[in-house]
Amino acid sequence: MAHVLVIGGSSGIGLETVRLALERGHRVRAFARSASGIDLEHESLEKFDGDALDEASVSKALNGVDAVVVALGIKLGPGTVLGGTDLFSKATGILLPAMEAQGVERLLAVTGYGAGDSGETMNPISRLGFNAVFARIYADKSKQEAMIKDSTLQWTIARPVVLIGGSCGSYKVRTDPADFGMGVISRSSVADFLVSEIENADHVHQAPVLN
Repeated sequence: MAHVLVIGGSSGIGLETVRLALERGHRVRAFARSASGIDLEHESLEKFDGDALDEASVSKALNGVDAVVVALGIKLGPGTVLGGTDLFSKATGILLPAMEAQGVERLLAVTGYGAGDSGETMNPISRLGFNAVFARIYADKSKQEAMIKDSTLQWTIARPVVLIGGSCGSYKVRTDPADFGMGVISRSSVADFLVSEIENADHVHQAPVLN
């Protein structure tokens, strides 16, 4: 049983990861600005209200955990499409040294297909549509990935394709860039990969595409 900190644990992939980790017997600290409002009760769940851009709350949240899942998200709108974001790189810049200082080695971060070198594998049509909407957002995700890869941590970066709702279904963990490609995957499937990595650490220092 691991003690897991889920940053961004109040919604989306983060919340699905919280649910699944609890189901599989782990202790979970769900970290989000609205964590206290999570509609989930469990004896092994701690709801931790905090801001990923606040060094003090991040440092406090790391106390006693074995692994960290970063599943931060942003609301997609005209402002983020046109102006981008620096949330992912700023939060990572706070988290990495805090983890290193406290000796928490295992990090799992969710970015997406198109971040880092995975963007080079998109076909021209997909890349054109992707860049029209996500280029500025994914520029920060790419920066986040580079920071993580330069760290001393035991990291895994998960790059899901287009996210959908629904239960966990079959999915592929693709580590060979020749196999990368677009598709869809449920948030619960991404959560399954993350919790499995906490348990087995099969993809340390890898950044697979999930589809």
